[in-house]
Amino acid sequence: MDKEHVKGAADKAKGAIKDIAGKATGDKELQSEGKMDKAKGDVHKAAGDVKDAVKHATK
Repeated sequence: MDKEHVKGAADKAKGAIKDIAGKATGDKELQSEGKMDKAKGDVHKAAGDVKDAVKHATK
C-alpha cells in the first residue's frame, strides 16, 4: 500500500465521520464536507491504483 492508498483511506474515513455527524445534527454543510472528503478519498485511491498498475507493468 502506497501513500496514495493511505491518504485515500484516511480521507474516506474522515468523510464518513463528517457525513454521519452532519446527518445526526442536521448540519448540511458538515454533511457536504463529508461527501467531498469521501470523493477526494476515491480520487486518491484511483491514483494509487494507477501507480500500482504502472509499477507492475514495468516489472
